[in-house]
Amino acid sequence: MATLFTNIIEGNIPGRFVWKDDVSVAFLTIAPITPGHVLIVPRQEIDHWIEAEAELLNHLMDVANAIGEAQMHAFHSERIGLMIAGLEVPHLHIHVLPIASERDLDFAQANQDASSDDLDRAAGVIRSSLRSLGYTQVAD
Repeated sequence: MATLFTNIIEGNIPGRFVWKDDVSVAFLTIAPITPGHVLIVPRQEIDHWIEAEAELLNHLMDVANAIGEAQMHAFHSERIGLMIAGLEVPHLHIHVLPIASERDLDFAQANQDASSDDLDRAAGVIRSSLRSLGYTQVAD
């Protein structure tokens, strides 16, 4: 059975994509801890990150670096946080988000009621920042 993320990747469930390549995608979470909170997900369904091949993990980290650079530029963040928790959806994904403190890495702080307008705006500024940084994998 396809995971929630596979359904998003395949377009069965809408997603606010900011990055697409042959190996992975990146899209905004619908419950961001901070504005601009992005999930990087491999197209291949892998339950746990320790099951992933090194080449895939390296690719995902390269994408995380690009997304983080764009977030830093777009949100003027003090830091960019990165987490691999893997509890909520059984499909490897990396959380990349602008942070100012460790509290910004607490899922209890997630905004379960984020507005569509705010999510669309965050996706737009990340895409714009990725383009201005010269990345060609920006999702339309």
